[in-house]
Amino acid sequence: MKTLLLSMPLWADVSKIATDDYVGFTFFVGCMAMMAASAFFFLSMNDFDKKWKTSILVSGLITFIAAVHYWYMRDYWAVVGESPTFFRYVDWVLTVPLMCVEFYLILKVAGAQKSLMWKLILASVVMLVTGYFGEAVHTTGTGPALWGLASGLAYFYIAYEIWLGSARKLAEKAGGAVLKAHKTLCWFVLVGWAIYPLGYMAGTEGWYDAVGTWGLNMDVIYNIGDAVNKIGFGLVVYGAAVAARNND
Repeated sequence: MKTLLLSMPLWADVSKIATDDYVGFTFFVGCMAMMAASAFFFLSMNDFDKKWKTSILVSGLITFIAAVHYWYMRDYWAVVGESPTFFRYVDWVLTVPLMCVEFYLILKVAGAQKSLMWKLILASVVMLVTGYFGEAVHTTGTGPALWGLASGLAYFYIAYEIWLGSARKLAEKAGGAVLKAHKTLCWFVLVGWAIYPLGYMAGTEGWYDAVGTWGLNMDVIYNIGDAVNKIGFGLVVYGAAVAARNND
């Protein structure tokens, strides 16, 4: 892995992306979209007070980290022609916990404690680590399905906590723009994050092998999921900040 990374070009050769390489195309578009979103979030930070500035900063960090990894994932795909699993999970282990932090940041106004943030972060790390084991380590037999199940249980814990647990109570207490933003982010977790299991099933072995025969490509599904969720999360937070500012 180290030798491969050192031999890869720092700047991707766009000409190497074939016109029919829709996987490489989604890596390129994903990278550009994340860069544009990062610039937007960072440049808009000073439009808001301290209460919302941190949330906007985190939104920009999420898309910036993703943009850097997508740049290298596009290179990896162009050079190797295989799914950049390592880069993918390094990206996720940094950005998904930050997405969980967004819930804590917007709910601080209602008295959210750091314990809520750490519970969500821990669950997200478990979700990702178990997913990585199923996708990159135990890749045959029942391994992917079992590790995928463990990852799914951690995901459902996050969904329960934000939809029905203490996070929901805090959002209802806050009301207004915070409640609206929380509900929208919950839908992203419930629907948007549900895109990723489809990618997992399309790229690993298991009782769900039929998913791979639908013509679905794991990386394309993951790339779509990242763009929808990471940029979408930030736009929801930005919208809430604008609404809160206009109501002040």
